[in-house]
Amino acid sequence: MLIQVLNGVQYGLLLFLISSGLTLIFGVLGVINLAHGSLFMVGAYVTFLVAQAGVGLWLALPLALLGGTMLGVLLERFLFRRFYHREHLDQVLLTFALILLFEEGRSLVAGNDFHSVAVPAWLDVSVPVTAGFSYSAYRLAVLAACLVVAGAMFWTIERTRIGATIRASAEKPEMVDLLGLDAKRVHMLVFGAGTALAMLGGALAAPLYSVYPGMGDGFLIVSFVVVVVGGLGSVAGAFWAALLVGLVDTLSKVFVPVGAGAAIYVLMAVVLLWRPAGLFAAARA
Repeated sequence: MLIQVLNGVQYGLLLFLISSGLTLIFGVLGVINLAHGSLFMVGAYVTFLVAQAGVGLWLALPLALLGGTMLGVLLERFLFRRFYHREHLDQVLLTFALILLFEEGRSLVAGNDFHSVAVPAWLDVSVPVTAGFSYSAYRLAVLAACLVVAGAMFWTIERTRIGATIRASAEKPEMVDLLGLDAKRVHMLVFGAGTALAMLGGALAAPLYSVYPGMGDGFLIVSFVVVVVGGLGSVAGAFWAALLVGLVDTLSKVFVPVGAGAAIYVLMAVVLLWRPAGLFAAARA
């Protein structure tokens, strides 16, 4: 049980990295970014290519963060900015086109095979947790890294001026213009941060899962479940909902013999019936 709880928490924290960017982008920009899962995949392939070059994971993580930020800024500046006031169908078609482009780019650079990424040697050990129980050091490192990123996000959003601007943008987007703030800069920052978080999640996940074409699709679907359960635009909601979804998904697959994969969708349906705005919609971060 302890192993599965730790697996569920670690999986939930990875989901938080993806879903927090997803919910921020939708809350602030009003864009449904279906290509968010492809950005997760790009982060995983960055780690694979870095590993193929013989360089350690220590380089892949900052590359994913910096590269994700730059890619997000470019996407917002030259593509998404033109679609803010258009129909959601146009936005969906744009993000679907980006999925196809990312997949073609991935195919040209890395091919269509499944790849594995070795866990760094110094983390490829088991750490004693109790007298008779040990746990993967890399999984513990991923868990700790996600908590550090989550803590940094909450501190930035709650304690800094730019965080207050992001909160205002997520709750009342029209307030940004009324307060004389630079909405374009806020949008660029949010999209860059959301992209960086998705790619960081992919970089951390690469040694845990196979790196393969379309690997972000499954994570994207579950991340949408997290966003719905937590509440649109709420980073705090995304955090607690990601932990809940991660635990429900992991424990149900272990202890429910039939139909376990549907557990999180049943959870989402119950939440939509009970609280359509999400469990933590009132707790805006």
